[in-house]
Amino acid sequence: QVVEAVIVGNTAMHHLFVGLPVKQLGESPYVAAVGEAMQFPASQVGLELAVGAYVYLPPNIAGYVGADHVSMLLGAGGAELFEPRRSEERKGNFNKPSRLRGKTIVALDIGTNTEISLFHAGRHYSCSCASGPAFEGAHISDGMRAAPGAIERVRIEGEKVKVHTIGGGAAVGICGSGILDVVAGLLEAGLLDKRGVLKGNHPNLRVANNTKEFVLTPAERSSIGRELKVTRQDVNEIQLAKGAIRAGIEILLEEAGIEDQDIELFIVAGAFGTYLDLESAIRIGMFPDLPRPRFEQVGNAAGSGARKLLVSKQQRRLADEIAREVNYVELAVHP
Repeated sequence: QVVEAVIVGNTAMHHLFVGLPVKQLGESPYVAAVGEAMQFPASQVGLELAVGAYVYLPPNIAGYVGADHVSMLLGAGGAELFEPRRSEERKGNFNKPSRLRGKTIVALDIGTNTEISLFHAGRHYSCSCASGPAFEGAHISDGMRAAPGAIERVRIEGEKVKVHTIGGGAAVGICGSGILDVVAGLLEAGLLDKRGVLKGNHPNLRVANNTKEFVLTPAERSSIGRELKVTRQDVNEIQLAKGAIRAGIEILLEEAGIEDQDIELFIVAGAFGTYLDLESAIRIGMFPDLPRPRFEQVGNAAGSGARKLLVSKQQRRLADEIAREVNYVELAVHP
């Protein structure tokens, strides 16, 4: 019964889905084989939908800023993110008050590659930074994806360490929001210096294999029969991810000629962005220290954008405009 589908994903997923080459995505200057929106019969890609059904894929911006980011921007605000300059607006369709239009806005979706957009003075800047998989639980000693049993919240209160797992059961590992809380908590407690070295005295701080590590849960409170801990290497992984994201934000601000405090709205999208603790992200320097009401966690905005694209030709035209008018900044060649 499905007669039309919208599919969004990063540029690599997009290319693999439609059978386009991907080798060039791993080689500078990381150019997408196709940037424009695509529409074709569902049967062409093996989807068993209704007879005559079509598939629509939004445009890509660049090799590492794909159709999912375009869809996220539509879901997070769409036309309201842009200055009044479209034909529809000139017709008077966008004259009603808007909480977004004309403001300086940062919108990002955190993942292995974190896509960031900045809207300022009628211009749209975008980049992608290689934040790595640490926030998805990879490269972390006891890391895991956000699933039942994952430690998602950590608070260090004096000599006590309080953890909360997804589902409330025994701990299996630690997911991205949890490791972010740990690093922020260690900093706040004076147990971590700015180089990422564990220091000081705490009942949960120990030396194992000639390196310090911080125990989150004892063996009897985990479901894997041993303690769950955070090591200096884990902290270093978060430092790298945090540094990449903050650098991307700062470079876009520099391109626009503005500073952190000029940001009027900071939109955090995506699954990880939904569950991270903003105070922890600000404490480790991943996000600028703005007044808290300026932050907005919007969840799966890419999914919301895909729904808009499914039912609206106007949204598809807007997606084309987003991809066409963006000032893309390639960080790999940025001075």
